[in-house]
Amino acid sequence: MSAATAAAPVNAEQTGRRVEEVLERLAASGDPAAAAAAEELVRSLMDFYGAGLARILHLLSSAPGEPAAPLLGDELVASLLVLHDLHPEDRDTRIARALGSVREHALDAVEFDEKSGTLTLRAGEAAGGCGCGSDSGAGAREAAEAALACFAPEVRAVDVQTAPKGPTLLQIGTAPTGAR
Repeated sequence: MSAATAAAPVNAEQTGRRVEEVLERLAASGDPAAAAAAEELVRSLMDFYGAGLARILHLLSSAPGEPAAPLLGDELVASLLVLHDLHPEDRDTRIARALGSVREHALDAVEFDEKSGTLTLRAGEAAGGCGCGSDSGAGAREAAEAALACFAPEVRAVDVQTAPKGPTLLQIGTAPTGAR
C-alpha cells in the first residue's frame, strides 16, 4: 500500500451507506443467490477485520503507556472500533470525545434517550463568544451529528437547546443634565 493510498480520506458513514446501497441493488436484481452471497461476503469481511482490530487492541493494551490513545481520537479508527463493538470507552465518554472535537461550538450533553437514540445538547457560549446564542443553530447540530456518527453512532438524532439567556444588563449611571 502506498503512502498516498494510506492517507486517502475515508468517511465511515458514507462507506456504510454505500455498502447498504450495493446490497439493496443486489437484492432488487432478482437473484437471491447473488444477494445472499454478497451478504455472506460482507459478514465474512466484517468478522475478519473485527478479529484483526481486536488483536491490535489486545497487543496495544499490553504495551507500556497508552499507545492506543491516538487511535481512539481518530474518527475512522473510532468508528471501526464502535462498529465491531471493540471501542474500550463507554458511550458517554465517546459522546464527550465527539463534542470535544467540535470546539468551535460550545455543546454540553444534557440527556441521551436510549429508546429513540436522541441526544439532547445545550449550546452555551463559544470559546471567546458573546453568549448570544448564535452558535446554537443548524451549524452546531450538523457539526455534532458528524462527529457523533464516528464516535457514537448509537446517537441517531441530536436536539440542540439554547442556554437560557442571562439577566438583561442594566446600566446605572448619572442622569443627563436637566433630566431630574
